[in-house]
Amino acid sequence: MHSVYSYILVMAVVTYLIRAIPLTLIRTEIKNNYIKSFLYYVPYATLAAMTFPAILHASDNMIASTCGFITAIILAIKNKSLLTVAVCSCVVVFIVELFV
Repeated sequence: MHSVYSYILVMAVVTYLIRAIPLTLIRTEIKNNYIKSFLYYVPYATLAAMTFPAILHASDNMIASTCGFITAIILAIKNKSLLTVAVCSCVVVFIVELFV
């Protein structure tokens, strides 16, 4: 049981350092447009890199997962709400799994 607390402590320290180190090292405003644009897109790229494989392996059937993904892209391009995109994608995956 002692090791669980040490794991939690290590995770807390690492999480704190990840947030504290940039605040202590970078005290001036970033003026380089390249670095600003890079930092702007990092969260989106990270989210996409974590989400995309999960989308394709969310179902046992790759065809159903791909159909759900395509449905989500089409609805997102049409500016539908997040709930609409999620529900419609799940319904498409369910229907495709019934027939494939």
